[in-house]
Amino acid sequence: MQDMVVDPVSHNRAAWDRYVQEGNEWSRPVSSEVVERARKGDWSVVLIGREPVDRSWLPADLTGKDVLCLASGGGQQGPVLAAAGARVTVFDNSSGQLGQDRMVAARDGLDGLRTVLGDMSDLSAFGDAAFDVVFHPVSNLFVPDLAPVWRECFRVLRPGGTLLSGFLNPDVYLFDHEALDERGEMTVVHKLPYSDVTQYSAEERAAKFGADAALEYSHTLTGQIGGQLAAGFLLTGFAEAPHQSNASASYMSHYFATSAVKPG
Repeated sequence: MQDMVVDPVSHNRAAWDRYVQEGNEWSRPVSSEVVERARKGDWSVVLIGREPVDRSWLPADLTGKDVLCLASGGGQQGPVLAAAGARVTVFDNSSGQLGQDRMVAARDGLDGLRTVLGDMSDLSAFGDAAFDVVFHPVSNLFVPDLAPVWRECFRVLRPGGTLLSGFLNPDVYLFDHEALDERGEMTVVHKLPYSDVTQYSAEERAAKFGADAALEYSHTLTGQIGGQLAAGFLLTGFAEAPHQSNASASYMSHYFATSAVKPG
């Protein structure tokens, strides 16, 4: 059912720029109060769902650590980590999302935060072994191929560096979206792996989600976890969380998170 070739990078960039204007939940910057508490050592960041990530997954002291917030714009995680002492680079496909980080940095005097626009599959803007931590919250559903993402994460991390990644349980894509969201019915209609582009024509996508909605792609656990291992990472932690309001939340976890290290 695949229609004309769609460039997911440019399409999703425009979609997320619009989501910022609409006030998407993941585009609402943290307050000055949150930043000030982080400066005093009282901080948390979200990797999956709305639960704070396990602090043991991050260095005990972030002072002077180089952190890449990968596909993590929106003025949320990056400013908090910068206020906690890290040198933060927020890398995102949406200039609107990055604008939220720049706004917080200017408002609260976060000199240790910079932003870079780009596709998470291509980190050629950075040299080898440039970061101590890559913080990658749920976002790789917006790219069709995961292998380049994991290879690039491995390349830009220093030996002993940590990759924290959040991603969707692929089973959430089994269900009919409208039946689940509107009536709470878990009707299995899609084969996995799922893709908005291959599952629906452009006309069907427009009718179901809106013509300008971000394109999503499901990924197997082999691609998510096995892909990290294939890139050279060693898995050190795993967590899961339900969706906050989805009708299937009482039956399954919607989000998975991994902590992995680059040997060295």
